[in-house]
Amino acid sequence: MAFKDDDGRLNNFAREPKVYQAQPLTEKEKRNYIILALITIFLVGGLITVAIFASSVTTVS
Repeated sequence: MAFKDDDGRLNNFAREPKVYQAQPLTEKEKRNYIILALITIFLVGGLITVAIFASSVTTVS
């Protein structure tokens, strides 16, 4: 929203977001976060393992 002051200058102010308190997580949300964390750990661990094995592979000439 733009405002003009007494001198006619234009002042643009950011709109402030509505403030609210976060609700505590439900048991289902907690379980979903744990599952996502385990999947992430598994995938990142797998990528690191593949990278280590791929970097140690030598080609035979």
